[in-house]
Parts: sequence; structure tokens; C-alpha cells
Amino acid sequence: MSHLDWPGLMRAGLRGLRLSPQQFWALTPAELALMLGQGTAQASMGRSGLTRLMQAFPDPLRGQQHE
Repeated sequence: MSHLDWPGLMRAGLRGLRLSPQQFWALTPAELALMLGQGTAQASMGRSGLTRLMQAFPDPLRGQQHE
């Protein structure tokens, strides 16, 4: 198991992210790393990605029911 810098992680979570102690200790190290911007996060979706998503899953027009 790798060594974790608990004092540093606690400062980042409690001060930086303003988590309560209960919220901090409920997180896994992986969840905390993700919240701190570490890991293999993908870049945010651009306009073309949003357009493709809207075409694949269009909102119903007013008055139409979801299928």
C-alpha cells in the first residue's frame, strides 16, 4: 500500500474543499483525488460533443410525452 500524506490530504479536503470532517472521512482516497483534480479525468465536453449528445437524446417538445 502506498504512503498517504494524511495531514496534506486533510488540509486539502477540510480547508481547500471546505468539506466537513464527516464528509472528508466518508470519501475514499480515489474520490478525494478526483475532487482535487488529480487522476485521469477527461477534458470537459466541447460544443460539438454537446451537439452530438442533444441529437442522440433530444428533449421532447412541449406537449409531447416521453416514450
